[in-house]
Amino acid sequence: MYKNSKVSLVIPAYNEEKGIEAVIREVPAIIDETIVIDNASTDRTAEIASRLRTKVVLERRRGYGAAYKKGFQEASGDIIVTLDADGMYPVKAIPYLVEVLVKESLSFITVQRRNDWIRRISDWTLENWFRYFGNIILGLFIYAVFGIKLRDSQSGMWVFRKGILNDLHLTSDSWSFSEELKIEVFLNKKLRAKEIAQPYSNKRIGTSKLDLFPDGFANLAFLFKKRFGAK
Repeated sequence: MYKNSKVSLVIPAYNEEKGIEAVIREVPAIIDETIVIDNASTDRTAEIASRLRTKVVLERRRGYGAAYKKGFQEASGDIIVTLDADGMYPVKAIPYLVEVLVKESLSFITVQRRNDWIRRISDWTLENWFRYFGNIILGLFIYAVFGIKLRDSQSGMWVFRKGILNDLHLTSDSWSFSEELKIEVFLNKKLRAKEIAQPYSNKRIGTSKLDLFPDGFANLAFLFKKRFGAK
């Protein structure tokens, strides 16, 4: 609990048996319930999470957005925190982020992944560079099409009040859910939203499920559909 608010942590997971235990063991005491959304994994993800006394919910519909929608339905907290199961997000920053949300009377926080990449530039792979510039390109399109300025439009770590979900129209079941959520929040004049930078120096545990070019172009196409498609 934080100041009489129940806090839920929602973690979508598809074949994350290598990282899920390390993430769950880092969860701070401020979290009242941790929910792992097993997105029809074929490995031991659900088994490991259950062994750690974590609530596991199965979502057979594949997709990042589908998993999150299920998780939001299952969460009973007044405040919801999200992060991925691969160990890359700063779990230890959760108490600080919840505190900022409450003290500044915010509706929504999205975490900008602040990577000290200049110091580790020699460690970067070609995939790292594609991800980095792909995120920049998507951010520029979001600014051009919606007028929203985000430094990290694809971040999957958010802290928000559950009640705001009633004011959002979320349609994506795929990776584009991340950008859609932010667009809906930042365009809603009733909500107070903020992007906060946090370092994420952890290396990914396990393999990425993102198919860089197909998923990147799909996210780009979704932006135009969201803005100019039929209502």
